[in-house]
Amino acid sequence: MKSITIKGQERESVGKKATKALRDAGMVPCVIYGGKQPVHFAAEEKAFKSLVYTPNAHTVVVDLNGKTTDAILQDIQFDPISDKILHIDFFQLDEKKEIIMEVPVKITGTSPGVLLGGDLRLNQRRLKVKALPKNLPDFVEANISELQMGNKLYVTKLEVNNFKLMHPDNTVVCQVKISRAAMKAAQEAAKAAKAPAKGKKK
Repeated sequence: MKSITIKGQERESVGKKATKALRDAGMVPCVIYGGKQPVHFAAEEKAFKSLVYTPNAHTVVVDLNGKTTDAILQDIQFDPISDKILHIDFFQLDEKKEIIMEVPVKITGTSPGVLLGGDLRLNQRRLKVKALPKNLPDFVEANISELQMGNKLYVTKLEVNNFKLMHPDNTVVCQVKISRAAMKAAQEAAKAAKAPAKGKKK
């Protein structure tokens, strides 16, 4: 999985007054959990742009004055009015311990059902995977090459490589629904097929 480096500074004071001052200065207060003790730090809000405002999944290297920690974004809080980032929680990675995180679904292949006029519906845009940090995938591939009109693609049909999917077997990833146009065309085709039969004499 691709990684993004966030450079910040450790926080000495974590009180409300200090936190407000940080936000007023365009900084985001953050915490890294998962280690021996939580690490409080702050970084410029613009540093999180490529991590937060993207459909892609990334691990994070938190660089605090040259001391780096591998982590993943665990939780983020936004201001309900301005939509500015208020706080971010990270979780420290351990190369020997599996971690659960969401990654995007990537559609590949061409569905025969879509070629016939069906509508492809993506039920799950992201899926939870469990893996060692080194095996976390950038995305989960969903091949729709065998999806006919009305078919569904379940998580059990997805290819997994050194990671587990944390979803029930009956979870639908995507499906090809019959569009109104395709349904109308099928009905007209059925009528046309019956018409000559009525005109035939026994």
